[in-house]
Amino acid sequence: MRPMLFATLAALAALPAAAAEVTVHPAAIEDLKAVFGTVESLRETSARARIGGTVSELVVTEGQRVQAGERVAQVTDTKIALQAAGVDARIQSAEAQLQLAQTEFSRATELFSKGAGAKSRVDVARTQLEVARRTVAALRSERNVLTERGGEGAVLAPVNGRVLAVKVTEGSVVMPGEAIATIAVETYVLRILLPERHARSIRVGDTVWVGPRAMGRTGALARQGRVVKVYPRIENGRVTADVAVDGLGDYFVGERVPVHVATGERRAFLVPRAAVRRRFGLDTVTLKDGTEVVVQLGQRTGDEVEVLAGLKDGDTVVWDAAR
Repeated sequence: MRPMLFATLAALAALPAAAAEVTVHPAAIEDLKAVFGTVESLRETSARARIGGTVSELVVTEGQRVQAGERVAQVTDTKIALQAAGVDARIQSAEAQLQLAQTEFSRATELFSKGAGAKSRVDVARTQLEVARRTVAALRSERNVLTERGGEGAVLAPVNGRVLAVKVTEGSVVMPGEAIATIAVETYVLRILLPERHARSIRVGDTVWVGPRAMGRTGALARQGRVVKVYPRIENGRVTADVAVDGLGDYFVGERVPVHVATGERRAFLVPRAAVRRRFGLDTVTLKDGTEVVVQLGQRTGDEVEVLAGLKDGDTVVWDAAR
């Protein structure tokens, strides 16, 4: 009798002074599937050469952010300068012909006004003057086209984004339309692959939990994301979905991040996290009778944690509420 009394007193003494308690019963929780998501750009585009020639300058490098219209590289076609020089010479010749035609027209008009010249000579001089003017205008237009072509040697970024790859080096010969750099538009998602048995359980708008990145700061907390797109095609036994998460612009494109996706419900025991103590590498909880039980923990749900083993239906768990 006395040993039993001492054991009871010892158990009561072991209980926390300001104890909280909860009686565990099976509860429905979301069954989370652990997968890896890959950071992907929603759209990738290329900055392309508009003319053929030699890459005389590369302005950007991999990882650099660019703005739409910003110069990425410079392509130089030496033939344009030679063509422009030839057109300039033809313009000078045509302008000289224009001055001569203007002089001839003025002379023919003056003689006709004095009655010393024929009307036909005035008409011929007027026609020659008009032809000379149009020739000069045509050559100047041709010169403007060459100037515009020379300006197209600047390779411009088509969108705001980050340079993923530079396809050429300085001195490379490129053709019109050839890609100089690949740019990721700065709208990123996590792309996840789920087994096809979960295809019917994932929906646009579902919440997922994104774990801390391996390449980021240690101790970073998990955060929520939202499914924004589920692809209708199943490939290699997997369904693809895109998850929107804030802050993916600081990640590497292609970086893998752990993701937990709800794929249904199941029954489980839940206890508050505050009720679980970590001692000597083991997770334990204290029952109302003072017994300390080793438990195996599962997934966390808010302020509660799943108990996979160690408790049974109806057990009452106590803990120090002030801890």
